[in-house]
Amino acid sequence: MPISEHNKGLQAGLFCFIFWGFAPIYFKLLKHVPAIEIIAHRIIWAALFLLLFLAIRERQQLIHSLKVTKKQLLILFISGSLVISNWLLFVWAVNDGQILATSLGYFINPLVNVFLGMLFLQERLNKVQIIALTLAASTTIYLGIFIGQPPWIALALAITFGLYGLVRKTLDVRPLIGLFWETALLMIPALVFLTMLSSNQTSSNLDMSTMWLLVFSGLITILPLIGFNYAAKRLTLTVIGFLQYIAPTISFLIAVYFFGEVFTFGHKVAFTGIWLALFILSWQPMMRLIKRKPVK
Repeated sequence: MPISEHNKGLQAGLFCFIFWGFAPIYFKLLKHVPAIEIIAHRIIWAALFLLLFLAIRERQQLIHSLKVTKKQLLILFISGSLVISNWLLFVWAVNDGQILATSLGYFINPLVNVFLGMLFLQERLNKVQIIALTLAASTTIYLGIFIGQPPWIALALAITFGLYGLVRKTLDVRPLIGLFWETALLMIPALVFLTMLSSNQTSSNLDMSTMWLLVFSGLITILPLIGFNYAAKRLTLTVIGFLQYIAPTISFLIAVYFFGEVFTFGHKVAFTGIWLALFILSWQPMMRLIKRKPVK
């Protein structure tokens, strides 16, 4: 691939992962709205923004592009439920002052992916991967002992997103088409939920600025995904793998230095162990990438 295309992919990759890293600040602006209500709006507006984007991109081919089989729809409903659960937990944790836990979860996620590959796809682990997984698991267990309970938010985020990736791996559906159906299939339940809240007068008292924030939560969802898909076509999986650590790193810094979340000794041990595990896991791909000559 020409260097110019690689650079465009790199710029798109940096954009989406930096965007995801700063996302907690956006959702903090909606902390007065219950997380489940935010997610209902996010589902609806993400589906509508995606449909608009796909209509512009696909033009006359839109209807054909959106065609999927009944089996694919069922699997997309399952994957959609997983990713929506992940969104719900993420937004709730952010607004509950636990951005640090979300950062830990997304750092653990690549290691969970390796474990799920072994468990469900019969992928064999080499010695380096076994060492990395053991180190990450032991330090995560230590954090649970230190705080007196399992770090369930981090683990649930990592597992739901890992399972989401596993389910989507079995589908031959383009990422943005798949995401459209994942949100579209849950759009009716989301609308029913918001209608019930409104009729029972239990919905939040939303002013105009809050309403606009909820509308643009859909755009906040799809913009980085568009960038990610653009980058994924132009970069190797190795480069994408390194870039994915940008988002939880930014979230970690925001949690500790911007929102003042407590960074205990247990967190220091856990994060150090997981960072070391990720470094061990990334060492061989990083060396291969450095040795690879650029395409001219």
